[in-house]
Amino acid sequence: MQTAPAAAPAQTPAPDPHAGHHMSHGAAADPHAGHDMGGMQTAPTAASAPTPAPDLHAGHHMNHGAATPDPHAGHDMGGAVSAIPDIPTSADAVGGRLVQASPPPAALAGPAHAADLLFDPSVMAAARRQLLAENGDVRTTAVKIDALEAGFGDGADSYSWKAQGWTGGDINRFWWKTEGEGVFNGRLHDAEVQALYSRAVAPFWDVQAGVRQDFRPDGKDTTYLTAGVQGVAPYWFEVSAAAFLSTRGDLTARVEAEYDLRLTQKWILQPSIEAALSASDTPELQLGSGLTSVKAGLRLRYEIRKAFAPYVGVEWGRSFGGTADYARAHGGAADDTRLVVGVRAWF
Repeated sequence: MQTAPAAAPAQTPAPDPHAGHHMSHGAAADPHAGHDMGGMQTAPTAASAPTPAPDLHAGHHMNHGAATPDPHAGHDMGGAVSAIPDIPTSADAVGGRLVQASPPPAALAGPAHAADLLFDPSVMAAARRQLLAENGDVRTTAVKIDALEAGFGDGADSYSWKAQGWTGGDINRFWWKTEGEGVFNGRLHDAEVQALYSRAVAPFWDVQAGVRQDFRPDGKDTTYLTAGVQGVAPYWFEVSAAAFLSTRGDLTARVEAEYDLRLTQKWILQPSIEAALSASDTPELQLGSGLTSVKAGLRLRYEIRKAFAPYVGVEWGRSFGGTADYARAHGGAADDTRLVVGVRAWF
């Protein structure tokens, strides 16, 4: 007997990944649904097929439209909430700020400087004095020429100057100021020098007191006691105001303000105004009572260096009341407009 050649082992079909799944969403109908398949016998194979691997998705309900269930549904989360520490915040305080508790008494029981516990207190005191001198008590000296200029107008060509400087520390300083004017090919009109003690009383503000000496070619030199303030107002307006009491009892005052408007890094436009007042008529100084004069200027300077800047500008001045009458009586005018050219510097 000849045996028929054995059939090739049947190839095991790949397991259906969707076996047992509910595929109701849009699946096509089974073409064998309702057919009696009992009469069909499966032919035995030469080799037994291996058992297919179990379907990982068997029995799963694949309703893709359903939301993922909450993994914590039904759990008691009370223990986690109670575990959060009860730390006070600004929301628990009146006005949005926590009330700062006083430090414990032990925090203030030691020396004022903790380093004194480890080193000789006298050595540390000397070191602190040296640190203060090197970082907070530095002595400085400066000279600032606000204006050194020539003026050209309807009257005689004139010259004028205005400068100030100081030497000292951050709080206490010796301050000096000088200004004056005259005419070219003529004599000096007037000049003044002030020597002041200056003390810082607030950031950007100094209180000043001292003496002022006026020099005049007619021999009517005058000495004053002076007191005033100088500093930088909000928006960087440089302001100074001072009162002067002469040895003859004449009381006068002066207020000045200026502002640097930066057009570029090099070009600066500076408006300025100055007003002078007198408490009484002073014929020997040609001053009337009240507002005696006002000067307003506009200068455009170019900073070749920060410490050196030439400028051009215009200045208008006017006398009022009795002071204007004195000016007219001596052949002058109550008001004057001049073109000015000068230089501003500091070192």
